Amino acid sequence: MGISFLQIGLLFSIREISTAILEIPTGIFADCFGRKNSMIFSFLSYIASFIIFYFFPVFSIYIIAMIFFAFGEAFRTGTHKAMILEYLKIKKIEHLKVEYYGFTRSWSQKGSAISSLIAGAIVFYSGQYKFVFLASIVPYLLELVLMISYPTELNGEIKKVQKHNFLADVFQNSKETSANFLKIFHNPALRKSLLNSALYDSLFKSVKDYIQPVMQFYALSLPIFLFIKDKRDTILIAIIYFVLYLLTSTASKNSGKFMRKFQSLAKAINVSFIIGVFFVILAGLFYLLDLKLISVIFFILLFVSQNLRRPMNVGYISETIPSKVMASGLSAESQLKTLIIAILAPLMGFLSDNFGIGFGLIFLSVLTLFMYPLIRLK
Repeated sequence: MGISFLQIGLLFSIREISTAILEIPTGIFADCFGRKNSMIFSFLSYIASFIIFYFFPVFSIYIIAMIFFAFGEAFRTGTHKAMILEYLKIKKIEHLKVEYYGFTRSWSQKGSAISSLIAGAIVFYSGQYKFVFLASIVPYLLELVLMISYPTELNGEIKKVQKHNFLADVFQNSKETSANFLKIFHNPALRKSLLNSALYDSLFKSVKDYIQPVMQFYALSLPIFLFIKDKRDTILIAIIYFVLYLLTSTASKNSGKFMRKFQSLAKAINVSFIIGVFFVILAGLFYLLDLKLISVIFFILLFVSQNLRRPMNVGYISETIPSKVMASGLSAESQLKTLIIAILAPLMGFLSDNFGIGFGLIFLSVLTLFMYPLIRLK
């Protein structure tokens, strides 16, 4: 796309910083003025971002596109989960929240699997990444139409704003929602559940990309790829992510079954935390021993465990957050994750540069285990 790796890194930084700044305000907006409305803004922001990326291939304009993308992310995170939970509340099936969210996440992962193949095919035949942005507009437009068709009940509890007193009512609604949001942090159980979820997900996101080059190295050594020299990296990445997303889809779908094997949801979350961290330790250990294929297997298991765990975390957190501020509470979890990643990701990079990837994986995992007694759920 005609930009350097440094510029790509800067764009990612702009996206993460913008999302972090907007995270909680957009969550409060969703709780105050409607979650369905917030999701509509999210899809409009994504579409605007893709249009700019496609039509204006200039780095300075890409910054604007990334800010629009950050708005899309911020309006979405927390809000779509809050909508699912609101639907379960309306239907009086809240006891199925882990199974239901796991099922919806499973389909999301299947969609990502198909998308990876489509994106790979587009790049393979066109030779240009920008056409991926153009193609991405279509499903987001369909999602936008679908979101508009959703019943207004999914907006949650919102107060009507009188036209003659518009600004005063908007300010009062925002003030009340913000006050209710701040109250939830007085609950020690909620603080612990947010940290438990955020710390694990932050470890996962900080280390997950380090073993992908190893997967690529082993896959490229397969006989079939010896006969495909042009754009074989594109084909390979598409296939790897297709398989990975199918596995994570299966994991999410079976999250409820995993939970029922334990006495409580908290117990299932605690066990999955320990298992996942040990997957990272073993991935690092086998990387140090130069048994990289085994390291890759544990890396894949880490992906699976993260998607097995996520629906359980959302279910547990939802039990401790009042329905009125569900979107902003879940957005707070997302922002907490961003802050922890801001610490762990550079540390992983420093350790990998100076001591090797294997050592970095082990060090971050052990550090996370030391934190476990403080965030263990009861």
